[in-house]
Amino acid sequence: MERSVVVTDGSQDPEFPVTRVGIAVDVPEPWREFLTRRRAEAGDPQAEYVPAHLTLLGPTDISLASLPAVERHLAEVAAAHRPYLLHLRGTGTFRPITEVVFVVVAAGISECELLAGAITKAPELRRESRFPYHPHVTVAQDVAPEALDRVYEDLADFSALFKVEKFTLFSHNGDSRWQPRRDFALGG
Repeated sequence: MERSVVVTDGSQDPEFPVTRVGIAVDVPEPWREFLTRRRAEAGDPQAEYVPAHLTLLGPTDISLASLPAVERHLAEVAAAHRPYLLHLRGTGTFRPITEVVFVVVAAGISECELLAGAITKAPELRRESRFPYHPHVTVAQDVAPEALDRVYEDLADFSALFKVEKFTLFSHNGDSRWQPRRDFALGG
């Protein structure tokens, strides 16, 4: 059995190197740039590092040795799920629980939930979560309340409809933006 060990000071145990991964559906252009820019205008520092996306699996540390098994699992998940339409429309918020404003998934919710559930069936990708999975596209997080209110109002009429044909495995080394590692086409 493989282990993934992170020493409490944030460094890695050299015997068991880990990598941080995340899995997401990219929001396509022209909406990706628009939503990412809007997030930056709200003062959200994550806009520089995280383009607009819909998370299927949040940041998760896994052992480097388990990466090939994870990629095989993701290929199986993708092959077992069909492409689907995703409709983003309007805004929502998680306040007062967390200081987040997001674009709402109006259609495609169950498809996102099924994908996220299938992805986390791999033992390496199971993780504790503070909240139940809720598909959305974050457009402001941990910024001043006035900025959250402004984004919530400004994007209330936002709408984008597109076909989801793939999801992407991203990796992060802690020093820069999330890097796409591999795309997984839905339906094989």
